Amino acid sequence: MTTERMLTMANQIADFFRSFPHEEAVAGVAQHVRQFWDPRMRRKLLEHLDAGGEGFDPLVREAAARLRQPA
Repeated sequence: MTTERMLTMANQIADFFRSFPHEEAVAGVAQHVRQFWDPRMRRKLLEHLDAGGEGFDPLVREAAARLRQPA
């Protein structure tokens, strides 16, 4: 998966949850990524964030902090 495709997918998830209350939106993004993305995709997301996270929606950035914690 390219970085561009990963960014698009992550930001689309954030767009879906944007209408939820903020805390629910962050939790929803994290839960979706945890449930539906395979470990390689999650690792790529976290690596991109570690490199600055250019292009990620703020909801994705917040949700990523939860992805670093055990489920």
